[in-house]
Amino acid sequence: MDDKNLGVNELEEKGQLGPEVGQSSEIGIFKEGLRVHPEPTADPLDPLNWPRWRKHSILAIVMYLYFMFTYVTTNTVPSFPELQEKFAISYSQVNWTVAIPALGLAVGPLFWSSLADIFGRRIIFLTGTLIAFAATLGAGGANNYQGYMAARFFQGFGVSPGSTVGMAVVMDLYFEYERGQKLGLWVLAIDTGLLVGPIIGGFIGLVSADWIQWLTAIQFGVLLGLEFFFMPETLYPRTYMLARMPVEISGEAGLEKVADQKKDPAAVELSRTTKLMALNFRPVPGLRHPKAWDALVRFVLTFRYAVVVVVVSVYCFAWYWWLLCVITMIPAAYVQYSPQIQGLLFVGLLLGTLCSEVLASGTLSDRIVTKLAKKNNGVRLPETRLWLAYPAALLSAGQYKFLLAFDIVGI
Repeated sequence: MDDKNLGVNELEEKGQLGPEVGQSSEIGIFKEGLRVHPEPTADPLDPLNWPRWRKHSILAIVMYLYFMFTYVTTNTVPSFPELQEKFAISYSQVNWTVAIPALGLAVGPLFWSSLADIFGRRIIFLTGTLIAFAATLGAGGANNYQGYMAARFFQGFGVSPGSTVGMAVVMDLYFEYERGQKLGLWVLAIDTGLLVGPIIGGFIGLVSADWIQWLTAIQFGVLLGLEFFFMPETLYPRTYMLARMPVEISGEAGLEKVADQKKDPAAVELSRTTKLMALNFRPVPGLRHPKAWDALVRFVLTFRYAVVVVVVSVYCFAWYWWLLCVITMIPAAYVQYSPQIQGLLFVGLLLGTLCSEVLASGTLSDRIVTKLAKKNNGVRLPETRLWLAYPAALLSAGQYKFLLAFDIVGI
């Protein structure tokens, strides 16, 4: 086998992976007085060194898929009455058409995550989107409830790489000091998908409930094309390349100096990022690869930490339970309104979501982390991002109290 396609273990066996691999470099690259992480290389194929237009275009594609993550679960809500009539089912049964794709969204990351660390992000995105595209065609053409539910599950399963694999792509592309803003935009995509789905579904439902699925299939088709032509592989053998193509700067230097240190990528004969095949079905070379089931194992092991499990479970359950209850019950609560008007009822939630990105996330989070890191001897701590959770919690509590007061007085 060609050396440029070998993994870390094979390179070690051939004696081509020196002892320096895995050791941190002594160079110091800084931004605003803080050391940057991850450490960049002098390799033009390093995603950290790509031009901003390429990074932002890839981020937009990742956000597109994450938008579809929740969009496919809620865009059918305004067509509930038509689905009930078509399949001769109860309101409880039609509610399950939202829960089943959500199950696919939950199960999918346990399947895709480790595979993305083995074969790369690109092929997982393409495979998942292709599954979601095919499932959407199946949902649009389903003639019975059972077939429709099966298609809805695979819609969720196919689009699920947008979560864990999507986050991994953001980590591949951006330095730590940028990630608050980028991950804020990434989360904004899933939140807007959840709320835009019923708005669009309400108007497309004027044609038919089936056309909601046909439009979704078109959206997946466009996404598949964008992924194939504009989303290169971002999984990068950083430890291996730092040993062979480090940034040659003595002492401390600013991040802008890295651009002057780029070398010929052909100096290292290892297939990576844009030099990999368009459809790469081999493990990405130069990396230690996990087992295919490692994501599931890590998920199970998380339950050893009861505090983490309880806090995350309560937050996720409360958030999804409240939002999905609101979304799925609107057709029953406002039967006097047309599906189009019911869809417009989500505009307020959408505006609130957009405001939260500005006021309690993104760039502001990055600034707070940087400021607190400077007071902590230059060490960034993950928990410093939690400060913006407090005003968000207060605003949410105030909202519930406000709505409760309206309910008490009968408004």
